[in-house]
Amino acid sequence: MSPKALKIALAASVALNLFAVAAGGTIWVTHKRAEQRIEALQRPAREHSPMALIRQLDPQVRQRVKATLKASALAAKPDFEEARQKRRAAVDLASQPNFDPVRARTLLEESRAAELRGRARLEADAVQLLATLDPADRQALSEILTRRGRVVARDRDDGAQAAAKK
Repeated sequence: MSPKALKIALAASVALNLFAVAAGGTIWVTHKRAEQRIEALQRPAREHSPMALIRQLDPQVRQRVKATLKASALAAKPDFEEARQKRRAAVDLASQPNFDPVRARTLLEESRAAELRGRARLEADAVQLLATLDPADRQALSEILTRRGRVVARDRDDGAQAAAKK
């Protein structure tokens, strides 16, 4: 092989190796990001269950807080049941041969409205309860105001995603 052919082969080999390294790095970074997104979707919105938060409270306050939160949940239960029932009806309607998109849209809107009513009731009762607590107990219980359930990545900014990883 001539020196010119060797130089061309060497240049081609270097270019191919650089391409392979870049492709491997891209695949690795993409895989890590996908894993982080999946992990974030599976992580609950709050670190502790409400009962774990209540256990942190002063024993004299614990029973009152527990009873108040239970009463609030029972009062909001019909709204959440209505939301689930309306959503199930929309799903059933979508599987029928005579699908009515207007009715399905209406059912889903009613479902969202019922869920928001229930959530608003829970949040209002929680804020009212927090107002009756001393600062230390209020701080321990303040996490009940975080949204429960899955947090969608689009609802977070980069700072919140970094904080969620900790």
